[in-house]
Amino acid sequence: MEGWQRQIAAEPALEVGSPCQLSVVLPAYNERRAIQQVLAELVSVLSQEPVEYEILVVDDGSTDGTGELAEQFAHSCWDCPVRIIRCPQRRGAGAARKVGIRQARGQIVVMLDADGTYPAEAIPSLLQHFPAYDQVNGARTSEQGSWPWLRRPAKWFIRKLACYLTGHHIPDLNTGLKAFKRDVMLDWLWVVPDGFSCVTTMTLAFLTNGHAVKYVPIQYRPRIGRSKFRPVQDSLSYLATVLRMVLYFRPLKVFLPLAGVVIAGGVLKSFLSWRITGSMQESDVVILTAGFLTCMFGLLAEVIVAHHRR
Repeated sequence: MEGWQRQIAAEPALEVGSPCQLSVVLPAYNERRAIQQVLAELVSVLSQEPVEYEILVVDDGSTDGTGELAEQFAHSCWDCPVRIIRCPQRRGAGAARKVGIRQARGQIVVMLDADGTYPAEAIPSLLQHFPAYDQVNGARTSEQGSWPWLRRPAKWFIRKLACYLTGHHIPDLNTGLKAFKRDVMLDWLWVVPDGFSCVTTMTLAFLTNGHAVKYVPIQYRPRIGRSKFRPVQDSLSYLATVLRMVLYFRPLKVFLPLAGVVIAGGVLKSFLSWRITGSMQESDVVILTAGFLTCMFGLLAEVIVAHHRR
């Protein structure tokens, strides 16, 4: 055993209801076909680990009986505590994850989807990297989702943009298998949206605020049941999330290149105007002024962000 696992193994067993070392948060919406299989895999894997743990199923207003099946499993499972949190109406994957994180008792929180795509046996390999890292993500080695012809190029472009804007290599930006320190994540829940791009926001919040993040290669399986991916809406939301997070925490990464492009365009247009007319035009001055103002807005935003970090 390594790191935090050695420490946990030496501690006495905790009483029911007391804090534990590991919480697995499983958001679920209409996952009737997969929920019990995923829970069984989790119990099989985690029961072999020297850690006090719990499993939280957050039923996000399912209408197919997912919550009832999860409760049946919880009542019949004697190997670990399984808690079911029932949301009265669907609010989105991000909202369900935030509910689970707030309700979790563990020092470390592991999140994965309830559709069977992420293997539970990958969790111990993520946990080995604590406490050195604040967040450890499972980086998928294959793409098994629907609409692959759209997902692959869109994900590649947005991931490369995120790598530039954050200054970090990101092999998988929107993986749903994550482990992180709960106390660190609580500080950034306010930026996590209720919808599809929540896991991307969680990664970017850590990267743009100096927290140690690691990626571990994992296998990715075909999902059980019907995909809920909306190709156009979710891809645009994905891109907007990257830009929004960088504007929140590293605005100069956006404003400075934009100002450089505008100023360069203004200089080029001024040169052409001088060659053609012998003087600068009013439009040249307007473009150059816009470039300098964009740069000033970026510097002001950076000062505001730095002030709020104090």
